[in-house]
Amino acid sequence: MALAQPMDYAGSISSGQKHLRYFGVHASSRLQCVGYDRKSRTNQLVVRAVSVDHPQLDFSNPNWKEQFQEDFDKRFSLPHLRDVIDVEPRPTTFSLKSRTPLENVNGSMQESWNGYVNDDDRALLKVIKFASPTSAGAVCIDPDCSWVEQWVHRAGPRKQIYFEPQYVKAGIVTCGGLCPGLNDVIRQIVLTLEKYGVKNIVGIQHGFRGFFEDHLSEVPLSRHVVQNINLAGGSFLGVSRGGANISDIVDSIQARRLDMLFVLGGNGTHAGANAIHDECRKRKLQVSIVGVPKTIDNDILLMDKTFGFDTAVEAAQRAINSAYIEAHSAFHGIGLVKLMGRSSGFITMHASLSSGQVDICLIPEVPFTLDGPNGVLQHLEHLIETKGFALVCVAEGAGQEYLQKSNATDASGNMVLGDIGVHLQHKIKSHFKNIGVHSDVKYIDPTYMLRAVRANASDAILCTVLGQNAVHGAFAGFSGITTGVCNTHNVYLPIPEVIKSTRFIDPNSRMWHRCLTSTGQPDFH
Repeated sequence: MALAQPMDYAGSISSGQKHLRYFGVHASSRLQCVGYDRKSRTNQLVVRAVSVDHPQLDFSNPNWKEQFQEDFDKRFSLPHLRDVIDVEPRPTTFSLKSRTPLENVNGSMQESWNGYVNDDDRALLKVIKFASPTSAGAVCIDPDCSWVEQWVHRAGPRKQIYFEPQYVKAGIVTCGGLCPGLNDVIRQIVLTLEKYGVKNIVGIQHGFRGFFEDHLSEVPLSRHVVQNINLAGGSFLGVSRGGANISDIVDSIQARRLDMLFVLGGNGTHAGANAIHDECRKRKLQVSIVGVPKTIDNDILLMDKTFGFDTAVEAAQRAINSAYIEAHSAFHGIGLVKLMGRSSGFITMHASLSSGQVDICLIPEVPFTLDGPNGVLQHLEHLIETKGFALVCVAEGAGQEYLQKSNATDASGNMVLGDIGVHLQHKIKSHFKNIGVHSDVKYIDPTYMLRAVRANASDAILCTVLGQNAVHGAFAGFSGITTGVCNTHNVYLPIPEVIKSTRFIDPNSRMWHRCLTSTGQPDFH
């Protein structure tokens, strides 16, 4: 969850006195320890508030937990077609005991088979009970870090469905940039739809653009068409950023007579999918809009992991290993690798951890200084003196304060970043030249190599599960939802809850601490 800016009601914990002070902590915020305040030189552990968007709570009220849970259940309830139209369920046509979709289902098979998920099944969103706000990675609702159960809907096939499969026309669209696993998800959605008995499946070409560009026709999809598309990277349907007017897209959905639309993309794409869902509800259309979270950066809220991330980390190993060999083989060699991560450093952190060779890991969530006695350049001097070489891994969004801002944005509305890799390369060369020490800097930027590769085994499994659950969610009558993995369990979440902000690495988390232990880097402040 994104950290809020320091506020006047933030508390602090004195390391010497071991006491906790809070100044009117707002009930609509969570408390999170984010590090030590070095500017004040008092060695105080700073506790900042993290918004969770729920009504004001009075912690002196003995029923505040019930109030919180009531609000939580309301926010995480899943939008359903029944909310706006009169639609009756029918027994499902999905069964693993049949070679083909069931005909004339009477419910007897479902009663004897326990392969369905009950609508009342839930999974816990949070599973760690923190004893104190000072615990590593602690996220607390109240100053006492009270345990509050937060349940979300379990994903999977239901006994009752809200569409007649033989009359369904389903569409699939892939938006944003490329990501390993897109073809795996497309393939699995098609195969699962056919398992229900759907015969009319189409792909929308090049993202939301395919809804309004006349020359981009629908792509008929079937098992025969998608059987082997998972053997290659990229997207079988093509991708693009940006999109048309939401009303125009829904007009197109109506004109195409789509009953289901599966939208594969990141935060921006999900925001668009939610807007499409809202417009469909306004028009009282029996159309189910279901998202599948796609981001190579792994930066979507509440999810354990998004597809493409594991593959990206694995692909990054080849670049890091090459940089290591170059640096180790050269006299005073310094390997520098820039990896993807606009605002979150998950790829860089995990790639650094898995390689075991990285000396310095720089991510957007943790500010750093380049010059001075505690700067990155000074530590590089130390590494050259002691090891003879060094390896630096930096996320593309790190250190943007050192670069000139252009205020330009891409088609998705993302700020165009300066190239921190090139900047670091020049700074390192200049620094060692100024101090009269030879250095040999090798810079590698494998960005597009990470995006375009085929999904590895771990991501292929995740994509298979996500594709299947997306179809199950649509047939269950849900709309405006996305599917993902929370605490190892597959769940459905309302889209508004996952697009409130980007997910960031908590600098006080155990995983970041593990990375620091692995690299051995100091605090660059």
